[in-house]
Amino acid sequence: MGPEERRRNGTGPRRVRRPARLDRALGALSWASALLVAIAFAWIAGDLLAGGWERLSADFLWAAPRDAGRGGGVGPMLAATVWILAVCVGAAAPVGLGTAVLLAEITVEDGPLARAVRASLDVLAGVPSIVFGLFGNAFFCQVLGLGFSVLSGGLTLACMVLPLLIRFAEEGLRAIPPEQRRAAAALGLSRATTLRWVLLPAAAPALAAGLALGVGRAMAETAALLFTSGSVDRAPRSAFDAGRALSVHVYELAANVPGGEASARATALVLLALVSLANLGAAALGLRWLRARRSFS
Repeated sequence: MGPEERRRNGTGPRRVRRPARLDRALGALSWASALLVAIAFAWIAGDLLAGGWERLSADFLWAAPRDAGRGGGVGPMLAATVWILAVCVGAAAPVGLGTAVLLAEITVEDGPLARAVRASLDVLAGVPSIVFGLFGNAFFCQVLGLGFSVLSGGLTLACMVLPLLIRFAEEGLRAIPPEQRRAAAALGLSRATTLRWVLLPAAAPALAAGLALGVGRAMAETAALLFTSGSVDRAPRSAFDAGRALSVHVYELAANVPGGEASARATALVLLALVSLANLGAAALGLRWLRARRSFS
């Protein structure tokens, strides 16, 4: 069949050009989607800057709120947020790491136990935050008698970030080539020693990335904390005291305090900066993990 016949039958260069056009269209669609996301973020950040930039100062970060939050700063809210995140990380990290080790190193990958745990994690990841708040209020506040406290709020957030942390940790452990495990076994190392000195250090970037993303999500939660940690606008002195997180403070100022819009925007800017730092840290750690994974392979 000659070139002329191939062009007439549609088997020549025209068919070759179609995938190229499709690739260009998909590339343009991807760039347009990314641009829309960037514009939406810039819009939100610009609106917050326009309404809250004048309130931002060093004193705003450390001072206590005055006049129901219209004046003063967010010092007690920053302290409560740190308390809540510390409880969240302290509770979620060992449970998440232990579950990831179970899924990646102990159980059969397609076994019934592994499938049941992964299905539970998928369901847990899709539960709305308000449901976590109601659960935390019923279990931690009432059944365990912790009341409205940063301990109740932190434990509730730990339940929320567990699916993300477990997935990252499991993938990080599975990315380690089996040759390293066989080499450790050939040296006579026990499974616990191999896990401690070989596997966990190799998977550390993935573990840290999952933890950073979990912290970023926990920092932005509001509904779960309204029912667990409370909304007292003073700095907690222990994990058993109630405390108002930054996200709850934004909600209270915007919804319940007339004239609190400027303070709400300034507080939202502080929260946005903290969440952005957590996400940037997670992205950097994730990139490091991918590079390490390529070096393994």
